[in-house]
Amino acid sequence: MDKQAGAGYYLARQANILALFDDHARAWRPLLAHRYGEGFAAAVLQEARQQHEALLPGIPYIGGDENPMTRHLIRSITSLAFYQTMKAHGKTAEETGQILYAAVEASVRQLPLAAPNSPEELVRKREQARESQKRRYLGDWVWEFVEGDGIAFDYGYDFIECGTQKLYHAHGADEFLPFYCYLDFVTYRTDGWSFSRTTTLAEGYDRCDFRFKRGGSTKKGWPPPFLER
Repeated sequence: MDKQAGAGYYLARQANILALFDDHARAWRPLLAHRYGEGFAAAVLQEARQQHEALLPGIPYIGGDENPMTRHLIRSITSLAFYQTMKAHGKTAEETGQILYAAVEASVRQLPLAAPNSPEELVRKREQARESQKRRYLGDWVWEFVEGDGIAFDYGYDFIECGTQKLYHAHGADEFLPFYCYLDFVTYRTDGWSFSRTTTLAEGYDRCDFRFKRGGSTKKGWPPPFLER
């Protein structure tokens, strides 16, 4: 049932999902061309788009519009298609990760900082965490809301299961997962707040410990810390 629902849900939104891929591809193109040449960039992006389209019917259904994590699963497919195509052309997970990181870093500079979560939004986050623990969908995330002490951090999330990890494992992309997860250090940009994380499921730990603190700074940069261990 979930598989049939998923195919219908994502195929009905195919045009919008592929438009999202095209937005990402425009950011990847100059970096690919600079590093590997225009011909390589054109070929990889064309093949990656085809691969992305082929992957759509198989995206796990996790509740569609009722689940805020669905958009994260859709974004995961975009990068998965790019990784698979780069790998087919002999490129490593690290090379793909570096292209993605540079592209996202350049793109977010053009965006305004996000507003902090309101008290009402944090109430919704707590409820979403409780709802995830019902495990209604196999391909979904399962997480806990973590109350902070106002000193070490103000609030956080512990992800016990990850939809992206499940998806990437099913497609043999485990080696690429840590690079994809590292993009969080670029995309979390909330005005007046810092983001940190010390463990991830992708690196073999039992959880991804997202922590948010008022003030401070988010540590980021290339290469990712896991490459230096």
